[in-house]
Amino acid sequence: MNHFPEAWGRPRNDVYGAYDHSYLQTTGPKAHTSSPAVTGTSVVGVKFNGGVVIATDNLASYGSLARFSDTKRLRNFGDKAMVGFGGDVSDMQYLDRLLDSMDIKENYSPHGNMLNAKNLHTYLAKVFYKRRSEFNPLWNHVLVAGFDAEGAPFLSSADLLGTTFSAPHLATAFGAHLAVPILRREFPEGTPLEQVTKEDAVRAVKACMKVLFYRDARSSDKYSIAVITKDGIDLKEDEQIEGQSWAFAERIRGYGAQTA
Repeated sequence: MNHFPEAWGRPRNDVYGAYDHSYLQTTGPKAHTSSPAVTGTSVVGVKFNGGVVIATDNLASYGSLARFSDTKRLRNFGDKAMVGFGGDVSDMQYLDRLLDSMDIKENYSPHGNMLNAKNLHTYLAKVFYKRRSEFNPLWNHVLVAGFDAEGAPFLSSADLLGTTFSAPHLATAFGAHLAVPILRREFPEGTPLEQVTKEDAVRAVKACMKVLFYRDARSSDKYSIAVITKDGIDLKEDEQIEGQSWAFAERIRGYGAQTA
């Protein structure tokens, strides 16, 4: 081998011939995403007796700029599962197309779509791990909600490293710091799932979305919320924070479009 540092790891030209660079020639530049650009923030999910509630806000931020105010980050997979996306929006769109194509294949199979939320979560975790192993990660943190093969409520997370975690209530991004303590207070550890009603779960998730709007600078007062039960998915994509008190700013001279 050549002992010059700039050529370490390459065969010697005088022994093996000149190094062949032809395989590096491509029709365009090859690049990997090194950091997310347009991002969405928290996803919050809670299991209850008979299903799961999951919610995200509708804001996509370009750095600190609240760039897109109507970005829906909840995606349903058939009528059995829901995926909530946090992180890079372009990677979210890639995963959405990936899931759409898998859904079509499943629905064209002779057995119909047999995938449940647990299967879907396992698949997404493997996709994340594969891309991370290629040093080209998908910059997302997702929650998958629905039912497992036994028909029990299912809620689990997967991040850009392929790391997975399951719990009766989960949140990503800033929600892990602000929403999870609220949910732990509402539903203390050891609370049987049979004692958590749908109304309690929806109320707790809405309270979390309100706190996140006040405390997370990348959040907004418009959000999407889905309730997954055995009867199907009830998705509402244009909900508004109730009783939000930032409205007083509109009466301040010099705020927004007003002129002093």
